[in-house]
Amino acid sequence: MKTMRAFLIGILTVLCGSTVAKAQDVYLSVPENNIFNRSEFTSLPTRVMVNANRTNWDYAFFGLAPIAPTFTSVSGPTFTHATSSSTLPSSALLWQLESMGGQLPSTGFSGSLPGFQSFNTSAIRWFEPPGSIIFGGGFNKGNINFTFKIPGAQFAANAYRAGNYSMEILQNYNDFTPRNFKTILVIPASVRWVTTSLTKYIEISSLNDYRITGTQMFSLDNSEIAHTVDFNVWAKAAASNIQFTSSKGVPGTRSIGSIKLGSNGAGLTTKALSANFQNFSAANFSVVAGNRNSFTPQLYVSAEDFKNFFFEAGTYTFELNFNAASTDNSINSLQNTAVQIKVLPRSEITIPSSGRNVNFNFNTAAHYTNGQSQMIPSQIILSNNESFELYVKSDENYFKKGGLQTNINSNILQIGVEGSSVNATLSKTPQKLLFNGTPVLDRELNVRYTISPTGAQSLVGKENTTYSINVYYSFTAL
Repeated sequence: MKTMRAFLIGILTVLCGSTVAKAQDVYLSVPENNIFNRSEFTSLPTRVMVNANRTNWDYAFFGLAPIAPTFTSVSGPTFTHATSSSTLPSSALLWQLESMGGQLPSTGFSGSLPGFQSFNTSAIRWFEPPGSIIFGGGFNKGNINFTFKIPGAQFAANAYRAGNYSMEILQNYNDFTPRNFKTILVIPASVRWVTTSLTKYIEISSLNDYRITGTQMFSLDNSEIAHTVDFNVWAKAAASNIQFTSSKGVPGTRSIGSIKLGSNGAGLTTKALSANFQNFSAANFSVVAGNRNSFTPQLYVSAEDFKNFFFEAGTYTFELNFNAASTDNSINSLQNTAVQIKVLPRSEITIPSSGRNVNFNFNTAAHYTNGQSQMIPSQIILSNNESFELYVKSDENYFKKGGLQTNINSNILQIGVEGSSVNATLSKTPQKLLFNGTPVLDRELNVRYTISPTGAQSLVGKENTTYSINVYYSFTAL
């Protein structure tokens, strides 16, 4: 019997040891949508402890003073991150008792259920039992469940880094297990574009834009990225060439390398675009309070390239591919932006004040015999961003004297430009001076005016006075 008794005690010892509850940590997985949208997170009822034996609270002093159940943080005032120095304040997580054994415990006449509160290094009561055991209320055995929530304002105020944040909690009732547990906030690893700039339209409507000596800059509007991990911004063009269609429907290409990408601040470095992904981040974008980083991408074109490659009227289109990728490249988020630069047809003819009057003086016999010719340097300054032809005409078919028409025909005057063999006879009908002109900015033309010997001789015998006629220059787009 002695041997048997010892044997039975040994068995009982083993069985009792096997029923001791192991510490269970409370894991709360926080969805990325709540973090990124800064919207309140509320958990489902979550088991925190198990009550296998009790049905009533402890009371001291002859049952007149209840011992309230409490939580105390024994790891400090903050949630600490498992793999970094990042922390979250205890106020980031609120909790409230949801049920004990399937329902809330009785509050009796004087008990109460506290509202949502946060952990503290001091003991925080999670239920207020009735003030006397005589008027007390009990509770059911079973799971002790709590509801947890994170207010939206906490997502805006704190930085939630991917990984686990934990705080170790001690509770004061021996019959509730476990006595110690960790409350762990599980933050997913994610990167997501918040803004969606899928298209960008840029319009160039003035030739003065091409006269600027500095770099041209075009903003692609603000970009905002929500993230729980550090990331870099990568970018490329979808193709190595910009597609061009002239205002007349003629296709062409431009090199994408003539455009650089940067930002309005220190967020991105400025580099020429290519068809291969490049890291444009000046430094890693770190997780910050609110879990969002923003920057404004900008396109840059040098003044020379802008005139050489983007002057012709038409539409220039290309697509940018952006990739916000975690620093270890394990996760990423893509966004594409289609860029269209439209250059409107524009043309200008400028005649400087110094070249607005052309005077022929006939005061010698040689003038009438041989005729006269004058070259007016830089009399016309042309700008046209389409293929064009240049025309000249007069306002009337005859010269005027004192505002009155004479019989001196406009055709005595011929007009041409230096470098061209064309001499247009002046008339009220437009005459072509330049053929197949290509897009040009501020081209200066030396204009040649000629009165032939025949035309000069037709002036013999005319009244000695001043005769005038107005000359007009115009474009026709091809």
